[in-house]
Amino acid sequence: MIVNRVADLAFTIGILVVFYGFQTVEFSPIFGLTPYLAAAKIVFGNIEFYAVIVLTLLLFLGAMGKSAQIGLHT
Repeated sequence: MIVNRVADLAFTIGILVVFYGFQTVEFSPIFGLTPYLAAAKIVFGNIEFYAVIVLTLLLFLGAMGKSAQIGLHT
């Protein structure tokens, strides 16, 4: 149950980052805008991260947790 909540949180934050960066959650506009926002960065705790990498990892972590892949299974 805890693993599911971690995955839910990762999915939620990932979707919020997608919406913050692209102003939409529809696939077509996101795929079209990705090359233009590839250099966009997110600052968290005085450290800069590329936004595309952050959202990719968050969505991947959410998918792994929801499907009980290695590392996020009990």
